[in-house]
Amino acid sequence: MFSSPKWIRGAIVSMYQWAITIGLLLAAIVNNFTQHRDNHSSYRIPTSIQFIWAAILAGGMLFLPESPRWLVKRGRDDDAAISLSRVTGHKRTDPEVDIELDEIRANLQAELALGESSYLDCFRFTKNRIALRTLTGIFIQAWQQLTGINFIFYYGTTFFKNSGISDPFLISIATNIVNVFMTLPGMWGVERFGRRRLLLIGATGMCICEFIIAIVGVTVSVNNLAGQRVLIAFVCIYIAFFAATWGPIAWVITGEIFPLQVRAKAMSLSVASNWLWNFGIGYATPYLVNKQPGSAGLEAKVFFIWGSTCFCCIIFTYFCVPETKGLSLEQIDLMYQNTLPVNSLKYRRRLMSGDVSEDAAAVPDGENAKSGERIEDKA
Repeated sequence: MFSSPKWIRGAIVSMYQWAITIGLLLAAIVNNFTQHRDNHSSYRIPTSIQFIWAAILAGGMLFLPESPRWLVKRGRDDDAAISLSRVTGHKRTDPEVDIELDEIRANLQAELALGESSYLDCFRFTKNRIALRTLTGIFIQAWQQLTGINFIFYYGTTFFKNSGISDPFLISIATNIVNVFMTLPGMWGVERFGRRRLLLIGATGMCICEFIIAIVGVTVSVNNLAGQRVLIAFVCIYIAFFAATWGPIAWVITGEIFPLQVRAKAMSLSVASNWLWNFGIGYATPYLVNKQPGSAGLEAKVFFIWGSTCFCCIIFTYFCVPETKGLSLEQIDLMYQNTLPVNSLKYRRRLMSGDVSEDAAAVPDGENAKSGERIEDKA
């Protein structure tokens, strides 16, 4: 993701989430075909098929090229130029390639001046706000899981069955189809409308849908056909909002906001947050929704929780997520040095118009912190 051209970086990173949605759809289809088997093959077949995709992934990694930034960091400038020309579509001799390589070198020199990093460095309060960026990555992945999306994909069949749906496995396939195809407009929209705007729209849409689902679930009988259709419809609309916004864009943001100095470590913390909350929600959900002794027995009322967390997503996005559409990773670093996420749209326009000196990005962060000087704009 770090070597993608900045004008399509969001769309390329979003393809990661699209691949996940395709996997979920295939899993739902396999589960549907094995649901009536009354022996161990009903779960062994779905589990064994996963080894095929693991083998494809492991084999593909053998052909994965290194990023230009990693090559520059290793002093392999010629290889970095070739790599950059390949991913941008420009010729090796194109001035655009040299300009972007110069930006990478300047940013790298500033980061090398600070020395090697540790996980503790991810939480230091520096001029380029590394702590804020790390916490943003950790929390955006946490909030992505707390939207409640995996409740539908992990326990959807049980939820639909308890809600009176006659064929919950078929409805599960339908929700996964929505997830796959609604990720496509998200891949387009992330470069058309920007990251921050889509996250706000998505969180608002999911919040409304989940409160409607909760209200319908607690007020309408499971024997009410019209009510069940409304429930299914708003579940699908909710998934559509997630698939087009928070599904792919959370990964886009975590792929863009970290400086090279702590990028690998900060990314690992963000991804760890995603899977930690994924596990926690998956583990806790049965105890939240089931009616057995020791469980909360919330059933559809659990959507009041997911709706509330989506409201928190709105607040988090407004105050903590900057607009990074069309910016190089070096420009994003410069943005963090000079403004807050709330004002990022205005500062991004200045960066795109060339009103801000990108040479300032080469000033070592330690120097800035000691002198207290702000990076100057062009006259």
